[in-house]
Amino acid sequence: MNNTFLETIKSLDGKIFHLHYHQKRYERVLNSFGIKDIQNLEEFLNPPLRGLYRCRLIYDISSNPHAISVTYHEYKKREINTLKLVYDDTIEYLFKSTSREALDALFTLRDGCDDVLIIKNNLVTDTTIANIAFYSDGLWVTPKKTLLKGTTRERLLDEGKIIEKDIKVDELNNFSKVALLNAMIDFDIISQNKKDIFC
Repeated sequence: MNNTFLETIKSLDGKIFHLHYHQKRYERVLNSFGIKDIQNLEEFLNPPLRGLYRCRLIYDISSNPHAISVTYHEYKKREINTLKLVYDDTIEYLFKSTSREALDALFTLRDGCDDVLIIKNNLVTDTTIANIAFYSDGLWVTPKKTLLKGTTRERLLDEGKIIEKDIKVDELNNFSKVALLNAMIDFDIISQNKKDIFC
């Protein structure tokens, strides 16, 4: 069993974004393993005061108390404009884990596209680095059967900016826009023309 998990937290000029949602997800992971030793993640964060950074916070639940470490990485957005549909009915990524072998294996199947869109049991889930949302009839919809419940996805659901429902792969033609969601890019519409995205 993998014992190390992570949170990817955005900081800009020393300001930390949406830490409340990262704290909640961290606590959910600990609770799922019956761990009572919950720490305040803010106490471990001291990002650089200039620039946009990805704060990579790793916690190892194999020790008691569990160890937390943070590294800071200057962030450069990875441009994603095309997605390859890949199918995997067995993949699991319930927690944001340092073990990404299954996702990395699917990423190798992208055939020249920028990333993959993972289809599980005929339902749309996520890309390898982000949740996803689709636009139709005035609504942004995100898959209910996501692999990982991302912090940005959860926040936008709480704010009523997106809704969740099961999305079958053959329903993708019903949507006119696509957006990616994660802590670093927030809500990023990758194309106004859906036909240009899936390759």
